[in-house]
Amino acid sequence: MMTAEYEIIRTFDAPRELVYEAWTEPRRFSCWFGPRIFTTPADRIVLDARPGGIWQATMVGEEGFEMTLNGVYREVTASERLVFTTGDPDNPGDGPASTVTVTLTEQGGATVMRFHQHGVNTDQGHAEQARAGWSEFFDRMAEHLAGSRPDPARDRARTGAGRSHS
Repeated sequence: MMTAEYEIIRTFDAPRELVYEAWTEPRRFSCWFGPRIFTTPADRIVLDARPGGIWQATMVGEEGFEMTLNGVYREVTASERLVFTTGDPDNPGDGPASTVTVTLTEQGGATVMRFHQHGVNTDQGHAEQARAGWSEFFDRMAEHLAGSRPDPARDRARTGAGRSHS
């Protein structure tokens, strides 16, 4: 059995709770999970974020092509840490399976996310493809979080508040 692992570290300009919600709330998860050529409808996502709970997401492509990914949460510490499987690493059969650990640390109003994936029945080439895929997902997450963050300047401009009347 071949194993491979890698880590991606990203800093998001968003509070830790918001990054955690992006991982655990279907309507937020649907905004970033999957390659840009797919949609992942919120009603096709299950995120039962508790130890032993399942996660499942169905990505929908052109002409009705669908791909479902799923696994089980092993550890859940609200706003700090998620450990979940993709496939069943304990009994993978012939398919690739992995364990993902996501750790969120607050740093000066931003959030540092450490994403570590350890895969079984996979080789380094497949791991590099997975890393590239997750990197695209996290680009999308950064865009989603930027759009979710309150912007006081934009809000003031919209309401007319804060303008000086000299």
